[in-house]
Formats: sequence, C-alpha cells, structure tokens
Amino acid sequence: MSYLYETHLHTVLSSACGVSAGPDYIHRYIDAGFSGIIVTDHFFRGNTAIDRSLPWREWVNQFCRGYEETREAGKRLGLDVFFGWEETFDGCDDYLVYGLDKAWLLDHPESRNWTRGEQYRAVNRNGGCVVQAHPFRQHDYIRRIILSPGCVNAVEAANAGNHEQSYDALAARYAEKLGLPKTAGSDIHDAGQFEWGEIFGVRLNKKIDCIAGYVKAVKEKNIEGLKISEGRCDYSGDETVSLPVEIRDARDCGAGYTA
Repeated sequence: MSYLYETHLHTVLSSACGVSAGPDYIHRYIDAGFSGIIVTDHFFRGNTAIDRSLPWREWVNQFCRGYEETREAGKRLGLDVFFGWEETFDGCDDYLVYGLDKAWLLDHPESRNWTRGEQYRAVNRNGGCVVQAHPFRQHDYIRRIILSPGCVNAVEAANAGNHEQSYDALAARYAEKLGLPKTAGSDIHDAGQFEWGEIFGVRLNKKIDCIAGYVKAVKEKNIEGLKISEGRCDYSGDETVSLPVEIRDARDCGAGYTA
C-alpha cells in the first residue's frame, strides 16, 4: 500500500498569488485519495502576501496563518496537513524547505537573508531538507535559470504548474544526472485546479505523522513513486533551454558562472 502526499501548495492568506483559502482544498484532496498535504507558501523573498516591513515576529505569525488555517480544517475533516515554505532567490530560482517549524522561524530572523548555501546548511543542520522547485521553468518573469546542485537534497522533477512538459523532462534528467531523489507537486494556488488542471504528488510506502517523516523519505531516497501524468518526465533529447543558465556551488558566495 502506498500513501499519497501533495508537496507544493499555496494559500491566499500567505501567498500573494494564492487564490483559494487552505480549507477549500481539504475535501478535494480527501476525495482524490491523498493522505496529506504540505503547505508551502511563498517565503520572505518570494511572492509573499505578508508586509515585509513588519517586525519579524509579527511577519512570521502572519505568514503561518495560511498553514494554520489549513491544518485546523484538516483536523476537522481527516486530512494530515504539514508545514513548509517556498523561498525565491534573485527572482529566478525557487526552493521548497521542509522540516522546520514556526517556533524555529521565530528564533531565526536571519533566515530571511540566507544565501542558497546558508539555507541548505542551516536547514539540514536542523533536521530539514531543501528541494529545488521547477528548476527548468522558463516563464516570462524568470530572467535566467539558476541551478544549485550543491544546495539541495532533491529536485522537483514534475510540477503541474509548468506549461511545458519539456521543463519537467529536463528536471527529471537533471536529478538523475546528480543522483538526487525526484519529487512532484501540483504547485497549486487555486482549488479549481482539480477541475481544469493536473494534480501531482509523491507516493510513500508508509504513512507519515509529521513533516520529519517526509524529510526522512527524501534524505534516505525512500520515495516510492510519483503521481504525474503519463510521459510527463520523458526526455527525448530535443528539449531546449532558451534562458541563460548559471550554476552555483555549495557555498553560493559568488556570481556563479555561465553554463
């Protein structure tokens, strides 16, 4: 038996691009056979809905409202809801962070100024993991593709928010080349996606009762499979990248270099 989890979800309370409130997702995921979801609202340098000028404690309290509202609805209806976030660097590359909680954030205001390398080291040192989200997405708001092979525990190989299947094919091949685990997520902002879009997820071989269980599955490369559309990650060799590409090392202390 496998257990299905959504790994990439946004709420209207905490993500500026969010459309649906967290509770609006719950019954849809239950009906679709999911065991749980991870709320990953946009963090401080991403498309956050929270005023960055607020004092840190107030910012964190407001940022966590999307997750907390969703978690309470999940408790009432019988769906596990876990906490994470999605951080953005230079308006280009995005990372899903799992395993740290609100209390940890309140004590670590430096997290809003991390480099990619600092993020990776701090998150892993404190029992979490980092997954690069949709690394080959080529939308009009992205100036360049930045890859950080030394700063991630896994790669999001399939993202239902990608407009082109080739982005996922490139991401899957990238993960395979690095020997990193592959994940999948819906990148869902609107509960209506259940009617007009695709819903992706990760299959685990056992039910988890806290986010640490997902972190462990990622780090131990114990992901049973992905819920994605057929052929989504198939690589043909014809996939192209039209944007400049930069590779960052594990220190992420310089401007990177052009690939």
